[in-house]
Amino acid sequence: MSSTGKKSHVTADKLIVYYDGACPKCIRDRKNYEKLVGSKSDSVCWFDITDQEDQLQKLGIDPQKALSELHVRDSSGRIVSELDAYILLLNKIPLLKPLAWLIGLPLIRPLLAKLYHWQVTQRLRKRGLI
Repeated sequence: MSSTGKKSHVTADKLIVYYDGACPKCIRDRKNYEKLVGSKSDSVCWFDITDQEDQLQKLGIDPQKALSELHVRDSSGRIVSELDAYILLLNKIPLLKPLAWLIGLPLIRPLLAKLYHWQVTQRLRKRGLI
């Protein structure tokens, strides 16, 4: 399902990104991604998780975790979250593939995970969700 609520055809090589469409930062991040990916933007399908708790649970995604961690589903149907999700997404953008590699480094990854969770907690507190 697209962000507009209409069903879209998902091909085998698409990445489905579950994002918070009620979050201004998440919307900005999506727009920035779409600018960077350019003509290959059809390789990613965006799914707005707002008011989609039942659908998320059917997919095996905890709705509360969906608010606090980015989730993506790869072409094999595997759902990954947090930094693994960002790595998959960044790998779709040739310009950002080195950043995806950097995020995965053993010394960088734990630091980024802490920063990521701190930032998400601040965002959710500001919105009154935690």
